[in-house]
Order: sequence, then structure tokens, then C-alpha cells
Amino acid sequence: MPDPSVPQTRQAPDTPAPDQSGARGVSRRTLLGTAGATGLVLGAAGASVGYAAAPAPAAPLTSLGADRAMFHVKHQPGITEGLQARGHLIAFDLAPGAGRKEAAALLRRWSTTAERLMAGEPAPHDDTDVARDSGPASLTVTFGFGHSFFARTGLEKQRPAALDPLPAFSSDQLDKARSDGDLWVQIGANDSLVAFHALRALQKEAGGAARIRWQMNGFNRSPGATAHPMTARNLMGQIDGTRNPKPAEPDFDERIFVPASGEPAWMANGSYAVVRRIRMLLDDWEKLSLKAQEAVIGRRKSDGAPLSGGDETTPMDLEKTDAQGAYLVPVNAHARITRPDRNGGAAMLRRPFSFHDGFDADGTPDAGLLFICWQADPLRGFVPVQRKLDRGDALSTYLRHESSGLFAVPGGAAKGEYVGQRLLEG
Repeated sequence: MPDPSVPQTRQAPDTPAPDQSGARGVSRRTLLGTAGATGLVLGAAGASVGYAAAPAPAAPLTSLGADRAMFHVKHQPGITEGLQARGHLIAFDLAPGAGRKEAAALLRRWSTTAERLMAGEPAPHDDTDVARDSGPASLTVTFGFGHSFFARTGLEKQRPAALDPLPAFSSDQLDKARSDGDLWVQIGANDSLVAFHALRALQKEAGGAARIRWQMNGFNRSPGATAHPMTARNLMGQIDGTRNPKPAEPDFDERIFVPASGEPAWMANGSYAVVRRIRMLLDDWEKLSLKAQEAVIGRRKSDGAPLSGGDETTPMDLEKTDAQGAYLVPVNAHARITRPDRNGGAAMLRRPFSFHDGFDADGTPDAGLLFICWQADPLRGFVPVQRKLDRGDALSTYLRHESSGLFAVPGGAAKGEYVGQRLLEG
């Protein structure tokens, strides 16, 4: 009997033909409806239909595919969920002549599509069947508004003060064509096909109302790839995200989300996302010795423990010195500079993706971090920390900030609403 907690999807129109073993193929509905059942074999008799590539090894459906995030929640999905294996970021500008009416219709279409896809259902219009055989795979879709959106829609009076453009930083080498945008969409999933399916569906739904400004692709380690759950690593090989605020902390909501009574009212339970494409100068970084790399970060590379001792979660002792009186955690170490207690309590929830977009002509990798951080107010979250990093972070030598954006991400849509409805119809 199907698990009622797992979303059911469309019934395949035809009964799959039996394979050579006599077993019948698995439709998407059957796949989702039997999530967690032992011995469910995936794959088909590839040789019998002429495919040269062998099918993937048979394996049971696990929570990797069956896990589902909800669309109608207090805070939009894609903020507090764990890191996903695949991500797409895409920014749009409203088309010439499009305004508030067209934006409202677009957000309504996008919200309907996102809700269906996150439930493991096909897109409402012209579904491509890319994700036909998959479960929801923890798909999340998140929508935000850029500074320019409000002038384009005649809603300048509703633009939050917290959305004022970010100040310039000395490490910036920004490509304007890959920065900002009227509308921003974040897509994450634990399956690459599910993530691409959502990207393509939302791009098609934009129709003539909006045009793509820029698009970026990212990835993280797949769930279950390590022997036990652990903090992710970035492309420098460092454990990254140890001191992230956690939802269980009593002041988490206060630091990350706009309060229900906050201003403007349409941003209640929302958050602000800073998005930065940060290229890692990996050739230079990898020339450093292990000891030098650890001094730059302030933590051991093997397990993320602070250089002052202990394990990953041990509080860093910034005053501890070696026999010669030198600080064990150098004064310009990245982990020292970014500590909230050294930045007036500034806190942000970092939820990034790594990226690799090939190699330059000389073999230099175009790779790094799609940095995404969430906070109730970027002027109290991202800005003070980045200013301090600008003044002497040892890691800055090995990074290049190549694009940037700041987006107001409203709270989640109630049942029957679309994201941003309180702004666009308020």
C-alpha cells in the first residue's frame, strides 16, 4: 500500500512492458508510491532496446528521491533546509513594457509550478518528462526581488531600506552583467535531473514577461556520500559552515528572518539573500603547505577543529599562544575575523553551492563558491563582516568576488496564495 506521506503523481498512460526477467518497468507514480520498500529494483533491460550504455546498478529507492520539502510554509523553502547536492541560481529582468500586472501573473505561474514540482508532480504546462522517473528529491524553489524590481513595477514606496545597494568592497571585481536583477530564483535538489527540470520549467513559464539576466550552476556533496553526517567541504578542501546559526538557537529567527510585525509588512517572515560568485584561486591555494593553509583559515583541514585545540565544535580560544608567545589562531585568520563576537554580533546563515565552469585557456580552473547568505538585515549581517574581511583577511589573497546581488525574499505563501502576493496586490 502506498505511503500516504509521499506525494502521488500522474498515472503513466501505458502499462510498462516487461523486461527480460519478466519484471515490469517502474512508472514515476509507482516509484513514489513505494518509497522505502526494500528490494525495489531500478533500471531497465538496456541491451534489449539497443542502448550501448549499461543501466546503473540496481538499488532500492531511498529517501534521497522520496524526501519532499513543502511549498506553503512560514518561510520560503530553500533557506533552512540542509545543503542540496545540486543548485541553479537564475536572475531575470522584466521585459520592456512589463510592469506590476505582468509581474503578478508571472509570480502566480511560478508559484503554481514550484508547488507542483516540489510535490513530485509534472509541470502544469508542457512538461518535458525530464524528471518523470524521479521522486521530489528534496526540491526547493525560492523567489526574491531585486532593488530594480520596485521601480519597474511602480512600487518604490514598498521597497525596503534593507535592500539599498551593497557598498563597494576592495576585493570586488564585479561583472555587472552577472550581478543584480529584477527577480531572483534559487533552485536546489538532491538529484541533478530534478533540479534541471525545475530550472527549465520556470524559465519557460517566464514567457514574454521576463528575460534571463544571468544563470549559475552549483553543487555540493551528495547526502549519504560520507560514513556519517558532517559539515560540507568547499573546493579548497576546507570544512565550511561550522559556525552557521542553527534553527534550535533561541535567537535564530531574530537574526535570520524579518519579524511578523516588521516593515514593510509584505516582508513579514521573509529574509534577505546576498548572492556572490566568489572565484577561488585554486592554483595559488594549492601551492601552500598544509600548515600554511590551516593558518589562513584558523582551523585544521582534516576535521575543522580550531588551531587552539579541541574538535570542530570546540569554541575557538583566540588568546591561546604557543611557546614563543604567538597566537595559535593568527590575527588575520579567516575564522578569527568572521566570528560574530568580533563583528558586533553580526550573523548570517550561509547556504552556498560550489561551482566549476571549466578552465581558462592557460588551464586555470574557473571554480569557487556561489556564496548565498541569509539574514534579517544585510546592513547588520553581511556588510559589517565583509568590511572587516576587506581590512585584512588572510583568505582574501586566494579569492576574487566576480558578481554580486542582494534580494528581498518574502515569507512563504499561504495556501491559495502566490509568493509576493502581499506586495503585488497589497
